[in-house]
Amino acid sequence: MDIGLFAGYVFLGLSLAAPIGPVNSARIDKGIKNGFWHAWMVGTGSMIADGIFMAAVYLGLVRFLNIEMVQVFLWLFGGFILIYTGVESVISSKTITVDLYRKKDPLAACFLTGFIMSITSPLSILFWLGIYGSVLAKTAGHYGTGMLLAYSSMIFVGLAIWDVFIAGLTGGFRRYFNHRTLQIISLASGASLIGFGLYFGVQGIKTLLS
Repeated sequence: MDIGLFAGYVFLGLSLAAPIGPVNSARIDKGIKNGFWHAWMVGTGSMIADGIFMAAVYLGLVRFLNIEMVQVFLWLFGGFILIYTGVESVISSKTITVDLYRKKDPLAACFLTGFIMSITSPLSILFWLGIYGSVLAKTAGHYGTGMLLAYSSMIFVGLAIWDVFIAGLTGGFRRYFNHRTLQIISLASGASLIGFGLYFGVQGIKTLLS
């Protein structure tokens, strides 16, 4: 057992989760509006999608994702989901309140938000096909396949650490934010989601026309 390699995979998971992207924007938005568990469920949905991608790479099912029409669908559908979620965030920001006991979004809806965003994200696909696929091959070449699944599971430890961190940060500090601050954060998160959605849509159209 190589502790350094285990730590490296945990760091890889953190590196995947940390960059500001659609899922983190949604985490922040749900966290400041609803609290810890809602932000955590967005991340959990995303991790389930990541697990599916990992299994696809691990089992060698990546050829399906290389089909052009599949890629076009993922770009366009992913773009639609991001834009819809972003617009909803911008609109609902007008009604944000610091009342901690107001009606909250269903946890299942937050889970589905994270799952759909990740499962339809070509950026996630590129990571799992590119970085994870390469790391998997390198690890198998140097250490064999015996501990490959155990090493890979450390990626989820990194993902989980980041999920709890962001959920705790947004859920814990939201009570200290005033009404105006919550509105600004929600607007920024919504604008970020819309921006990513437009980018996905443009890439899907380019792929379709190429």
